[in-house]
Amino acid sequence: MKANVGGLDRILRIVIGLVLLSQVFFGMHTIWGLIGIIPLATGLLKFCPFYPLFGLNTCSCKQS
Repeated sequence: MKANVGGLDRILRIVIGLVLLSQVFFGMHTIWGLIGIIPLATGLLKFCPFYPLFGLNTCSCKQS
């Protein structure tokens, strides 16, 4: 699993994930807020499984 999420993309994923997840506890109290786990996980793991399908890579880190 090579890193393919980096920089601003990673920060936005983490922030959006936390905002969506906070809706479960502080906002609308709906189960739909759990969707925030997906962008949060992809931001923290630096890997998005859909990026290779589309040939995308926002990570500028060295990959071996």
